[in-house]
Amino acid sequence: MPVIRVDMFEGRDAKTKQLLVTAFTKEMVRITGCGEASVNVIITDVAKENWGLGGELASQKFPD
Repeated sequence: MPVIRVDMFEGRDAKTKQLLVTAFTKEMVRITGCGEASVNVIITDVAKENWGLGGELASQKFPD
């Protein structure tokens, strides 16, 4: 049961997330030969104020 975890800034729509899930699943099946139904993709939306980059909050580094 492969698990692919994706942590990314919040704000992407469901269509974009579906494209990611489809692409990651297809590549996992292609590379490992596992069954498509066994692939789990978990997307975690993270607020920029909860993500640090180089000692700085992403919300400060990348304001909207």
